[in-house]
Amino acid sequence: MLNSVKSFFRLLLISTIFWVLAFVLFTAIRYNGIEEELSLFTDDILYLPISAYYVHAIIVGLIISFFYALIEFIFDRLSRRLVLGLTIILKSIIYFLLVVAVLSGISFLLEVQIDRDLPNERGWWRDDPFFWITVIYFVSASIVFSLIRIANDRLGSGNFIQVLLGSYKKPKEEEHVLMFLDLKDSTKIAENLGHHKYSRFIQDCFLDLNTALYKFEAEVYQYVGDEAVIQWPIKKGFRKNNCINLFFTFQRKLKKREDYYTNTYGVSPEFKAGIHFGKLMVAEVGAVKKDLAFHGDVINTASRIQSLCNRFNKLLLVSESVIERLSISDTHYELLSHDMELKGKEERLKIYAINQR
Repeated sequence: MLNSVKSFFRLLLISTIFWVLAFVLFTAIRYNGIEEELSLFTDDILYLPISAYYVHAIIVGLIISFFYALIEFIFDRLSRRLVLGLTIILKSIIYFLLVVAVLSGISFLLEVQIDRDLPNERGWWRDDPFFWITVIYFVSASIVFSLIRIANDRLGSGNFIQVLLGSYKKPKEEEHVLMFLDLKDSTKIAENLGHHKYSRFIQDCFLDLNTALYKFEAEVYQYVGDEAVIQWPIKKGFRKNNCINLFFTFQRKLKKREDYYTNTYGVSPEFKAGIHFGKLMVAEVGAVKKDLAFHGDVINTASRIQSLCNRFNKLLLVSESVIERLSISDTHYELLSHDMELKGKEERLKIYAINQR
């Protein structure tokens, strides 16, 4: 619940900044210099309450931003139940009604301030050109906002700005924590369910994983079949033990929904994971399907640590370097191998299993 509240207020903050700026810009485009322009057609001294228009623009931006964030938040939670086309239609209807309501309210407010009767009777918007200009502007701004959110989700929080600035045009060295998360007994489950039902099964598992990502400041680097690669910048990964707490929270989530999985698919999912960290190169790759790619030995090491879970019959394995950075007591982890030689690597590592608190 707390995670959902934080997620909503984060979206509300971003929405408020965007929509206030958007409507201030709209007001500037529409009214800046309008007095000088109208003076060409009359000798009368014209006075328009331009400052009041900007105040109203801020008010509209604040109102729109709250309801926009609320609607987006609700539909994000309903995404697993609604198809994209139906979502777009429903949100479009709601946003249209919202614009009508907000502009009608502002019209009544402005009418009192300037002491002039405005055409704001019922149905006024049907033939009002200003209303339809506002709708077109709102739709255009909404598309821009949605594209920014999609790009930010795709590239990772904060990376969108870095890509815009060209920070990753040349490979850049960074330190990251990597978790390779894999479904246990995936081959057996896939054979029993069949490819169609198995795909829906994996979809449900990763949707449950996604509900915990924001709380632990994690981002998905990529999905590969029934495996997910999760990454953190070094500080976020070890802050409050985020990298291991995400795994245990995900396990508890799956356990809580065990009845759903058993009734729907006849099996309860269990995941295993390997965690390692270190320096790697981050680079912008591709032109047709642009993405950020990680290159470095730390990726191979994390993957091979995860592959040892079956051998030791453990769900979470980490390297010694990870143990040294975590804040956990000795009772919550155990040394499994003093010098484990990983396949294809000359380096030998100490491998630890971490038990849930």
